[in-house]
Amino acid sequence: MRLAVFDDWRLGLVQEASVHDITELVPATFDEWPEQRMTWLIRNWDTIAGQIPASVTGPGRPLSEVTLRAATPAPPQVFAIPANYHAHLGEIGKRSITTGGRTARQVGFFLKAAGSVSGAGDPIELPAGSNRRFDHECELAVVIGTGGRNIPRDQALEHVFGYSCLIDLTMRIEPGEFEEDRSLRKSFSTFTPVGPWLVTADEVGDTTEMTSRLLVNGEERQSARIGDMILGIPEAIELISSVVELKPGDVIASGTPKGVGPLKAGDTVEIGIDRIGSMALDVREAAVSPRPF
Repeated sequence: MRLAVFDDWRLGLVQEASVHDITELVPATFDEWPEQRMTWLIRNWDTIAGQIPASVTGPGRPLSEVTLRAATPAPPQVFAIPANYHAHLGEIGKRSITTGGRTARQVGFFLKAAGSVSGAGDPIELPAGSNRRFDHECELAVVIGTGGRNIPRDQALEHVFGYSCLIDLTMRIEPGEFEEDRSLRKSFSTFTPVGPWLVTADEVGDTTEMTSRLLVNGEERQSARIGDMILGIPEAIELISSVVELKPGDVIASGTPKGVGPLKAGDTVEIGIDRIGSMALDVREAAVSPRPF
């Protein structure tokens, strides 16, 4: 199934070019916290999935008439895997903080703020007036369905609910001048677009032969085979769960291939992944903040 969050955080089933509202399946108590509807759906999937077909009536609404929010707007945790494609290692030179040929197997993972997550209907907002370099990173989002601790890799895929497209926006360091912590540089609001929807794992199947791609203003910047990741999805889940308990709705950004590059206000960036979909987002400046970057 393809599941979407749209407009005022309503839940929908995407079929062809339409979305069918299935919000009624979620308890009304979540009307006070609508961003959590998708997390509730993931947690209760085993009892809810069978009710979805009967809840779909009528032609639905054209996707062109709704605003798509983040595929999972309020993930409990957002993990990211760095240095996960050999061809990407060292490509940003002195701005890189993973050096010496180390990969995800040596450096592990880092965290992004859950509040940085945005959707296909949201623009990417760069800090106003900044002269820093802001890069795009094309990634597959892995969304956890069944949580757990110390999950062995041969059981890891049983814990995956589904997949989405993810762009990991990054403010680069400037050696000797600006060297903020990685989590800060990747956690500005809208710096983790996830969408356009969430595709359940049973529909996606084996991800290894899937291709991801990213374009800026129509020019392809990144393209890679998912199976070329150094740390595959099962091993990433094993690694993270060996440190901390994974929870339903958690997002894992699985790493970027070569071709990362700068974005500026006025650009349009598009990401697409086989069997999932694509989304195009405008880049603009955010409102002026009291702390400049």
